[in-house]
Amino acid sequence: MREARHIDQLPPLSLYLHFPWCVAKCPYCDFNSYAVHGELPGREYASALITELEQQPAALSERPLVSIFMGGGTPSLFPPGELQRVMDAVRGRFELADDCEITLEANPGALEHSAFKGYRDAGINRLSLGAQSFSDAMLNVLGRVHNSADIFAAFKEARAAGFDNINIDLMYALPEQTLECACADVDAAIELQPEHISYYHMTLEPNTVFYARPPAGLPDEDRAWEIQSAGAASLSAAGYEHYEVSAWGRPGRRSRHNLNYWNYGDYLGLGAGAHGKLTDVSGIRREQRVAHPRSYLQKITTGEQTTTSLVDEQNCVFEFMLNAMRLRNGVSQKQFERYTGLPASWLAPGLAQATARELVEISPAGQMRPTPHGWRFLDDLQAVFLPPAPN
Repeated sequence: MREARHIDQLPPLSLYLHFPWCVAKCPYCDFNSYAVHGELPGREYASALITELEQQPAALSERPLVSIFMGGGTPSLFPPGELQRVMDAVRGRFELADDCEITLEANPGALEHSAFKGYRDAGINRLSLGAQSFSDAMLNVLGRVHNSADIFAAFKEARAAGFDNINIDLMYALPEQTLECACADVDAAIELQPEHISYYHMTLEPNTVFYARPPAGLPDEDRAWEIQSAGAASLSAAGYEHYEVSAWGRPGRRSRHNLNYWNYGDYLGLGAGAHGKLTDVSGIRREQRVAHPRSYLQKITTGEQTTTSLVDEQNCVFEFMLNAMRLRNGVSQKQFERYTGLPASWLAPGLAQATARELVEISPAGQMRPTPHGWRFLDDLQAVFLPPAPN
C-alpha cells in the first residue's frame, strides 16, 4: 500500500495577471483573447483585478511573490497608469521578494513606444516582445499587426526606457518557411542581443483558424527538426543556454516566472480565463476564472468568477512530470516529495518505463532528467506518466 500524502513545505508563489484583449486575433492563437471592438475598458478591468486581489485570503497574501507576469492577450494595450494602479494594489496586498521578476508581454505593433518609460516607472523590470518572425511575409501569414521594422524600433525604445531584461518570442516551422528564412529569424533576434529568447515550434491548436483550415506548406517533422537544430546551434554559439525545451537565456537571465511553473511552484492566476495552482497543508487545488471578459466583469463583485478543483495523487504525478521534464537538468525526487506531499514511490512505475525506453536518466542522488532522446520526443516521455484511464 502506498504511503499517505503529507505536505509540510509550500513551494514558491508567483502571480499571473491576464489581460484578454488584442488588436486582432491571430489564426494560430488558442489563448483566451478577444479582438478589441470599440473602446478598451481599461480602467474597469484594472479595477476588477484590484478587487480580485482584495478577495484573496490573508494566508495566501502572507507568502512573498517571487515573480509577476502580465500576459494575454496584449497587456501593452493598457496605459501605464492602469498598470501602475494594479501594481500598487499588488504591493499593498503581497510582499514582493527583493529580486522579484515583473514581466509585461508587449506586441511591437500594439503599443505606444512612449509608454515604455511609464511601464518601467510602474515597477515592471522585464519585457517579453512577441516578435514571432522578422520576415514581413511570415508576419502577414501569421496575422500579426506589426512588421519587422516595428520590432527593431520597439526593442530600441525599450532599452532607452531602461529595460535591461528583455525576452524575444520567436516561432519556427511556419507555413512555407525555408531553413534559410528560419535561420535569418534567429540571426535577427541574436543581433538585438536580448537577455532571453523563447524559440517555439508553431503547432496547430484546437479552436484556432489554422486548426480548422491548416495553412499550406507546413514543414514535416524532419524539416522542422532540421530548422530547430540549426536554430539551436546558432543560439548556443551566441552564448545562450538551452535550459528548457523552448527557452534560451544568457547566464543568470533565465525566466524566473516560467521556471516556477516548470518546477511545480504555486501561482495565483487573476483575470478573465486565468488559471492558478495553489498548495496548502491539505493538498493542491486548481483554480480557473470565468473566460469571457464580460462575464468576468459581471461576476467579480460577488466573487463568483472562480471555480476550484482538487488535484488527486495520480494527476499530481502527471502534472509534476509534465512540467519538470521540460527542463534540461530536470528536478530531484526530493523536490517531488516536498512540493506534492507524495513519497517518491509514486514516481516508480513511470520512471521504470521511461528509463527502459531511454527517455529519462536518474542520478545516484535522485535527480531525474530527460535524455537527449527524451527531450526530442518529449510528448512520449510525458505520456508515460499519464494517469490510467478510468474503467
